[in-house]
Amino acid sequence: MKKKVIIIGAVGGGATTASQIRKVDSEIEIILLEKTSYLSYGACGMPYYLGDVIKDRESLFAATPERLHTKKNIDVRMHHEALQINRDKKTLLIRDHGGNSDYEESYDYLVIATGASPFLPDIAGLQQIPAFHLRTVEDMDRIKQFLETEKPETCTIIGGGFIGVEMAENFTHLGMKVNIVERSQHVISIIDDETAKLLQDHITLQDVKLFTNDGLKEVLPECTLKLESGETFPTDFILLSVGVKPRNQLANKAGLSIGESGGVVTNEYMQTDDPCIYAVGDVVESIDFIDGTPKQVPLAWPAHRQAYIIAKHLSGNPVPFKGMLGTAIAKVFELSIASTGLGEKELKDKGYAYKTAVHEGKSHAGYYPGAQDVYVRVHFCPDTGKIFGGNVVGGEGVDKQIDILATAIYGGLTVTDLQEIETCYAPPFSSPKGLLNMIGYKAAGLMNEK
Repeated sequence: MKKKVIIIGAVGGGATTASQIRKVDSEIEIILLEKTSYLSYGACGMPYYLGDVIKDRESLFAATPERLHTKKNIDVRMHHEALQINRDKKTLLIRDHGGNSDYEESYDYLVIATGASPFLPDIAGLQQIPAFHLRTVEDMDRIKQFLETEKPETCTIIGGGFIGVEMAENFTHLGMKVNIVERSQHVISIIDDETAKLLQDHITLQDVKLFTNDGLKEVLPECTLKLESGETFPTDFILLSVGVKPRNQLANKAGLSIGESGGVVTNEYMQTDDPCIYAVGDVVESIDFIDGTPKQVPLAWPAHRQAYIIAKHLSGNPVPFKGMLGTAIAKVFELSIASTGLGEKELKDKGYAYKTAVHEGKSHAGYYPGAQDVYVRVHFCPDTGKIFGGNVVGGEGVDKQIDILATAIYGGLTVTDLQEIETCYAPPFSSPKGLLNMIGYKAAGLMNEK
């Protein structure tokens, strides 16, 4: 009798898990549940659709229910919501919103891919102003309709994380005056202060107004915002971008362990407390690759990797998930900002002894036209040279530097080993000694210091 797996949630992690399982097992029955109208879409592209950089809305969608059914024999059930897991009976209570009925479906294996939902702060007077968040296609469509019908002139973004700064760029490109209100000391709080200063200087040059170490206290009449600092100003609408929280309700109700971050606890094969139930993506409390501590970072790479891990485990050829660095990048006007591993604040909070190698250079040979400034910071153990993480900000080639650094960390290279990485060189692309080569040389000097 062939096995049956039900996957709850059909965006990034869920749809990818279904496809990966089908690649390794042509016989297993796969049911994919999605309570909304959309599946397998590129959420990371939504800011650029709103900014009119991406013109074709349909290009955001990687698959359709019909294609998954005909090409991969996956039973996709849209507008179907999982209500309750009965672990003893190995059944799932499902609501068919289209047919307005509930039914039970048995399973051999279950995958929870319910993702995360935006954190919505309790702000007095919020109902007095158009307020949006951006997480789903429905959210995106609501914002797009508002932009096209109301033609706002000003926007205030509450939260200066990766999405916040990306949206600041896209709204500015639409001709709006943009404010960012960030509760932390600087935008993108996971990066170092020095890196953030360079980024913030660039953002303010684009006529974006920054309010850091501040928060939205209340909304006054006539769309006026009052910050915790006491400052007030009008705005046409606000975008709430203050983080997300795992949708753990279904798992919690089933008695599965929830971690300190709110994510579902899994082992190295993405199994929950119940060996027949897996979890994937933003709903999972992952582990940090550097030190194995809990880590909750909603990114696309870990969701796709975890999908592969689940498929391999179900096929009887297990591959462990080794943790995540949280490698991330954003385009912010003419600069790119990227980070990987542990930043300076996190290192201090965890009590690590560390040193930091810093290098400022050009993206390629300075005499070749178009060379851009690039600033690199790498943190490492002063005794062993173990690389803890780093930040890069610049006008070109930032992705290359952060990808090399992340690869070095996964490969177990020390900071001085960065000297030996042989990168390709020609004047339009780089310099004879690459930026991370230079970090390696500088780090060797720092390690020799008493």
